[in-house]
Amino acid sequence: MGYSVAGKRTLVTGASAGIGAAVARDLAAAGATVGICARRSDRLAEVLADCRRSSPESRMWTVDLADLESVTAFARQAEAELGGIDILINNAGIPKRRHVRELTTAEVEAVMNINYLSPVRLTLALLPGMLDRGEGRIVNVSSIAARFGPPREAAYAASKAAITAFSESMRVDLAGSGITVHVVNPGVIDTDLFHLPDNEPSLSDLEALPAADLAAAIRDQIEQGGFELWFPAWFREVHAMKVADVDAFLNGSADWVAQRERDLGQT
Repeated sequence: MGYSVAGKRTLVTGASAGIGAAVARDLAAAGATVGICARRSDRLAEVLADCRRSSPESRMWTVDLADLESVTAFARQAEAELGGIDILINNAGIPKRRHVRELTTAEVEAVMNINYLSPVRLTLALLPGMLDRGEGRIVNVSSIAARFGPPREAAYAASKAAITAFSESMRVDLAGSGITVHVVNPGVIDTDLFHLPDNEPSLSDLEALPAADLAAAIRDQIEQGGFELWFPAWFREVHAMKVADVDAFLNGSADWVAQRERDLGQT
């Protein structure tokens, strides 16, 4: 019998917009009790109102997960107020599109804090409760950037590669415990992530896909138990091509970037 999200107590981070908001709405509609957190109270309240239409016990917390010292205390609060957490969706994250020549160590550390260290702290704080119950699902939203080394994304890609590697080892460590770990590798999703200030314009020429479609795929992943979700699925084949010849893949990427910059008049 498959795993059902109905009736499960779920925490979704970064849920005021984009992927997190779509996942929260989708899981609530499927019968989960959803706890959502983010920094923007007004937008978070809008998502909560939508969730409560089908899941009236859902709740929200305004929190800045970049404040690493507060993460464990927040985990305890969320766990207590939800009565335990069955599903953790580590979605909160920030981009930093910047050519590596222009990157500062402070920027790299800021991205690593929110995209890697924060979800790790939250996971480790909530893991004992899942182990005590002998059941749980941990979903880490990574990115195709973790595997492909995209241009202007060194800081972001490294943070996502870190959470992916952590997830792989955690999946092995927790085998037989009743806890399943999942990684999600989205491509270009129609969210604010690609339009935030203080980031270089994206060079991507891919179509942005609806966040709601990704949310439905994530719910299927949780219920079916698969470790890694590529969205769209054809990125799995691209990754296989890279693994077969990394030099050729990276050289091809560099050539594509040079042509793309010429096309956009950036050279």
